Amino acid sequence: MKQRTLGNSGILVSSIGLGIMGMSPGMYGETNDGESIKTIHRALDIGVNLLDTADVYGNGHNEELLGKAVKGRRDQAIIATKFAYTPNYESLNGHPDYVKKAVEDSLRRLDTDYIDLYYQHRVDPDIPIEETVGAMADLVKEGKVRSLGLSEASASTLRRAHAVHPISALQSEYSLWSRDIEDEVLPAARELGITHIAYSPLSRGFISGEIRKFDDLEANDLRRYMPRFQGDNFRKNIEIANKIKEIAAEKNCTPSQLAIAWTIANDALPIPGTKRIKYLEENANSTTIELNSEDLARIEKVSPKSGVHGTRYMKELMTQLNG
Repeated sequence: MKQRTLGNSGILVSSIGLGIMGMSPGMYGETNDGESIKTIHRALDIGVNLLDTADVYGNGHNEELLGKAVKGRRDQAIIATKFAYTPNYESLNGHPDYVKKAVEDSLRRLDTDYIDLYYQHRVDPDIPIEETVGAMADLVKEGKVRSLGLSEASASTLRRAHAVHPISALQSEYSLWSRDIEDEVLPAARELGITHIAYSPLSRGFISGEIRKFDDLEANDLRRYMPRFQGDNFRKNIEIANKIKEIAAEKNCTPSQLAIAWTIANDALPIPGTKRIKYLEENANSTTIELNSEDLARIEKVSPKSGVHGTRYMKELMTQLNG
């Protein structure tokens, strides 16, 4: 597995990571802790060391699961977790006092003495970013955190935060179907030496071809409430996914591998999520796929920047992005 240095730090991370959000109940259908732990172990076995979680995933369950999985193998793992959302995504809290409480709770659930990459999950509009990052910087000084990140932050917020303490990573949804950050946010991240971590590089599984009709989504799958998976949007997006599948077949890879390779070609570090070893290994093999300029141009033609139908989230959640 190829490695790269996480921005503004000396931390070596795999060129593809593993998002474990879906391993907790209430996210993407049924879960099995035993199978999830086996998948995390397999990730470490093949050199995928960047493991991404958050305190709000499963309201603590996800962090506890990861803590159990890396017990005895902590030195092999780069743990990234996040704070800001209160339980059940009810509100945001970026107050310095909350930062200090949140990290202690995460350390306890993860059963570890330190977190490699600590993100603010979303920017709290009521607390100046300088105050939040100042509190996060204190955690670095105390040895509880090795590096800092922001998720779904705007270019101006990135610059203000970076002026307080070096920011190592910007995490954002980025895929063939989620490219709104290309105009301002990504140029700012590159300018500041910040690594771009791309979550949902498969547009939450849509591009993989695994989902062919709305009823393929289990009753407790949160994607049922996302505009891209509903009505006419769903049908039109299936047509785009089919074209991506055709290109993948010509490249002798799966649609998932093509989409992940596209994010890597655009200088992102993707963290596709999965609960299964089969898909973990498939995703990891994306790092061997080379896309030339002709490939990228053809992909752009069938799936242009504004080609997707429907927004990422419901209207009320879209207002929390790019804070």
